[in-house]
Amino acid sequence: MGLGRTVDVLDESMHPTRIIWRLAWPTVLEQFLIMIVQYVDTAMVGSLGKNATAAIALSSSFTWLMGGIFSGISLGFGVPVGRYIGAGKPDQAKAVVRQSVLAILIFGALATLIMQFLSPHLPVWLGAEEAIRADASAYISIISAVYLFSLSINVCSNILRCAGDTRTPLVFNIATNVINVVLNTLLIFPTRTVEVLGLRFTMWGAGWGVSGAAVATAIATAFSGVMLLTALFRPTFPVSIRLKDKFRFDKAIFKDMVRLGSPVTFERVTISLGQVALTAMVTALGTSELAAHSLATTAESITYMPAFGFSAAATTLVAQSLGAERPALAKRFSRYCTIGAVAFMTAMGAVLFFGGEFLVSLFTPDLEVAALGGAVLRIEALAQPFFALSMVICGIMRGARQTKITFVIAAVGMWVVRIPLAFLLLRTTDLGLTCAWIAMASDLFTRGMIALFYYRKGTWLKSTGAGAAA
Repeated sequence: MGLGRTVDVLDESMHPTRIIWRLAWPTVLEQFLIMIVQYVDTAMVGSLGKNATAAIALSSSFTWLMGGIFSGISLGFGVPVGRYIGAGKPDQAKAVVRQSVLAILIFGALATLIMQFLSPHLPVWLGAEEAIRADASAYISIISAVYLFSLSINVCSNILRCAGDTRTPLVFNIATNVINVVLNTLLIFPTRTVEVLGLRFTMWGAGWGVSGAAVATAIATAFSGVMLLTALFRPTFPVSIRLKDKFRFDKAIFKDMVRLGSPVTFERVTISLGQVALTAMVTALGTSELAAHSLATTAESITYMPAFGFSAAATTLVAQSLGAERPALAKRFSRYCTIGAVAFMTAMGAVLFFGGEFLVSLFTPDLEVAALGGAVLRIEALAQPFFALSMVICGIMRGARQTKITFVIAAVGMWVVRIPLAFLLLRTTDLGLTCAWIAMASDLFTRGMIALFYYRKGTWLKSTGAGAAA
């Protein structure tokens, strides 16, 4: 399967595990590459000191928030494309793809304008220490300048995956990551003498620090956003569109996108606002705690790779199977995806439990920060199997257009468990950062159990056909 080739998920000659793996492995590898670059990015900034790390940690809360909104928009277009392909209706799928391009332009520009206005004020509102406010504000401003391209990445990648093409997002992600690392090297650090294989030479550097990391990410994001958008126009794409097509606003498609995507947006915003609230609580503990929290979160991302891949595969498989009115096949795919994700994430949880401090130490020379980060990761490691359940089952529900369920799961976990428990523990104990991570693990456990309950009810299997209501 080369670049741009799609997987026929309804091919009965292939075993479900083979189909799942062909869909999942490019996404898993893509997430692995994202994680590696995030690790390198964090290590580069971490070498500048804990203030630089804390500045980006503060900014990440709002990056998560906008990413949540973009996820809702992307799913609102991706799932209908998958359903129409499964139902054998390519013309309707193409109409959805055309509307997605309009959405990228409209919502991407709007998001940039809003965040450019808010960027000077956000660090102050979160109570950040004076030493990190300027860097945090600059980082948010630069990253938000390319939100149109960030939205393009989200929407186009989701459409490609739901159509069965998981390799194209992978290929462009590889290129993007290479660009990001190279530009980080040149823009974060000042001009300096570098030794490689015994050879010493002077390497030019802009010395922009945190702002340099933001500029590098922005340029790489713009590249990926443009390239993934062009992939939708590629003739080999099963539901490709053309520039000469009529890109007129279609109220019905946008209404369906809002109906399907808004619960996902609320879900992600609910989680992101909770992360903002938790970050504010952690910020009050001090810069060292905030840095440890950020680095531990980065280290934890290694466990997301397999579950994200299985979740994305489950969305595609369930969307196309139910679109083709084959609920038994959808159930079979979902079972294999769930078992695979739980097995992989349990193994990755063991990595966190025994190697968490080592992972955090890769990003910072501060031994206190590394030890604190490793300690909280051991708590989170115990919740990874339950997190796998919630991630994959929510992917299944999205493919079945049952997105309101995923919102309920997220809202209960974050605002009934995580935030109240963190607040209570921080007020009544002297455990510090550990309080926040006990609350996080409790949230993941709760989400996993609620997701399993909805999955076992089986009502999601009744959502068959291309246009089943959300």
